[in-house]
Amino acid sequence: MSDLATGGTCMIPLMIAGSASGVGKTTIAIGVMGALGRRGLSVAPFKTGPDYIDPGYHLAVTGSPSRNLDTWLTSPEVAVDIYNRGSSMAEVAVIEGAMGLFDGRSGAGDQCSSAEIARLTGSAVLLVVDCARMARSLAPVLAGFAAFDSRVDIAGAILNNVGSASHAAVLEDAAREAGVPVFGVVPRRADLGLSSRHLGLVTAGEQDDSLSEVLDHIVDHVEANVDIDGLRRLSLGVSTAPASLVAQNRARLAVARDEAFSFYYADSLDALAAAGAELVYFSPLRDDMLPECDGLYLGGGYPEIHAAQLEANASMRSSVAAAIGDGLPTYAECGGLVYLCQSVEVDGARKAMAGVLPMAARMTARRQALGYVEAVARQGNLLFGPGERVHGHEFHWSTVEWQDDRLAYDCYSSRERQPKPDGYAGRNLLASYVHIHFAGNKASASRFIDACAGVGEVSANATA
Repeated sequence: MSDLATGGTCMIPLMIAGSASGVGKTTIAIGVMGALGRRGLSVAPFKTGPDYIDPGYHLAVTGSPSRNLDTWLTSPEVAVDIYNRGSSMAEVAVIEGAMGLFDGRSGAGDQCSSAEIARLTGSAVLLVVDCARMARSLAPVLAGFAAFDSRVDIAGAILNNVGSASHAAVLEDAAREAGVPVFGVVPRRADLGLSSRHLGLVTAGEQDDSLSEVLDHIVDHVEANVDIDGLRRLSLGVSTAPASLVAQNRARLAVARDEAFSFYYADSLDALAAAGAELVYFSPLRDDMLPECDGLYLGGGYPEIHAAQLEANASMRSSVAAAIGDGLPTYAECGGLVYLCQSVEVDGARKAMAGVLPMAARMTARRQALGYVEAVARQGNLLFGPGERVHGHEFHWSTVEWQDDRLAYDCYSSRERQPKPDGYAGRNLLASYVHIHFAGNKASASRFIDACAGVGEVSANATA
């Protein structure tokens, strides 16, 4: 069934993968999920890789939280556990791939690729191909993908951006030559695109009231042109019983969650809950002050897009600064780091932020980082001991000037010959551009909640 899955009979997940980036995977995946849901089926959605945005659309169309499957941020074993647990109560599971099917972490074979996740979970892969500028050449493309790795089941293809009925006939003939079944021939519809910007699609939470109408149109289009019942027949049953996540609450953890802060992995939050956190959500945009809490988690997102509203909410900024100043254990990633800075400069205008960190952030015209990193703790901090290594991911367009005596990490990546400094470490505060996954770092989740609960201590090497 898969390399790692164990237990009872498991459904075969459907992976919507791509021959390359930009072929329409997200639109097709949303449409397939929605069409299966219209048949009365409970759908478990998943996303390969560290993406925060696509899962929001999965949630909007299925009503179920989408879970990230990433073997760098967690491990192969944890990724399979996340899949098994997330699909345990569903009738069908749909995994949206990332980039091209075999594209993964640079220089690491299939590690972190959709193919690796398909192999680990035993997925039936539906390869989405952009056929706008393709005819019979589709045959070697499909044949090559099908033959490249025998461990990956290419169950069929979905042909996207097809121009006409005659175009479709040529493509279907080519697919027959390649021996790959066609589950969908989807006509070109430029009006069905989702809004995007510098980090990818605009988040589902920021869309206006027309989002449900847009999603309905996408589902209508996919349902009319994809063999949804055929896809359903690829599923073979139910998965293993859910793993228990019940834990006694030891601390209240305030989690920033609104349009400005939305980048959280569902299973990362589950891991914090399993470590004993009662998760209490609040909005830095609209709430007057922090809720009563023992710790604070500021995730990533788009504080720069909402900088004026964040600045205007002075009472919240003061509340956050006062609480951290009083010793509240606080972990901040990327957008959360920006919010804790003195200010953020956007298009030449400087907006005041919480003022906790003695540095300013500035949005730039080009991307500053994108990809997996291995972060090595320079000193003991809220989550890690000195010299401890953690797998993470970075994606940001802003920059800050770090303080050498407070640096949190040395970050290593396949893109850089030398490690890059990153982050700010204080006795009760860790803030950096590095996104981590607590399901792959359960000891760190426990350490964080221990600090929130007032038990255990940050390493003595941590800067006060």
